[in-house]
Amino acid sequence: MVKIQSDEIQLWLVEDQSVDDKDVLDSYHALLNNEELKRLERFVFPRHKKQFLLSRALLRSVLANFLELTPEELVFARNAYGKPRIASFAARAPLHFNLSHTNGLSVLAIAADNELGVDAEYLTRRVDILKLARRYFSAEEADSFQALDVSEYNERFFDLWTLKESYIKACGMGMAIPLKDFTFHFQPQGLEISFAEGREDCPEHWYFWQYRYREQFQLALALKDGSGNEAGGAGKKVKIYEGVPMQEFTECGLEIRNRSATLKETA
Repeated sequence: MVKIQSDEIQLWLVEDQSVDDKDVLDSYHALLNNEELKRLERFVFPRHKKQFLLSRALLRSVLANFLELTPEELVFARNAYGKPRIASFAARAPLHFNLSHTNGLSVLAIAADNELGVDAEYLTRRVDILKLARRYFSAEEADSFQALDVSEYNERFFDLWTLKESYIKACGMGMAIPLKDFTFHFQPQGLEISFAEGREDCPEHWYFWQYRYREQFQLALALKDGSGNEAGGAGKKVKIYEGVPMQEFTECGLEIRNRSATLKETA
């Protein structure tokens, strides 16, 4: 049974292709409550139904493990912006979590004491990079593409998109926060964030990590911590597991592509 320490963040990764056994998928189906079953039925394509089953099984089985419950016992609620939280047995452990999925991959992020957000994106999907950058990114971020070779556009776009998604998800407000209201800076010493006038937030309270998984998936993780102490965000370690829900997970080492300049070397 895996536990989580106060100085840890955990990422749990599941690829859609990791499960094809009908009996296993049926066991995931049995975990769903009525609301989840209705959501499942709204998906048209089988691949989307499968990913929903995998992501819910991942969420329920991992959180239940930490709370010493069965996956079926978990009850979730949402805030006014739709961010989920544990509604049942929450007093047993102050767990914070966030879930993301993209074409072929589901990612669950968990921390014991801090709000966090995670985003995963499939790098090979085609987008109109400059048009989207001008529409959604801050002026400084959009202008940064001018200093890049065209071959670097895709990587910079998904670097920024995943970081921004991870931040707004950690805030728990989703797209209610305009993506233009904050800017990421790629400095030699690491990532930095700044906020537009009127966006009441503090750069020193935020920590970010970026990873590449299987070459085609870009991951970004955001954690909020304003404590300023060694047990806070600056000293957090990220552990990453990959595997199959309710079966087996193994710890894997992913190289950090980028991270906040304020993070310690061990993070």
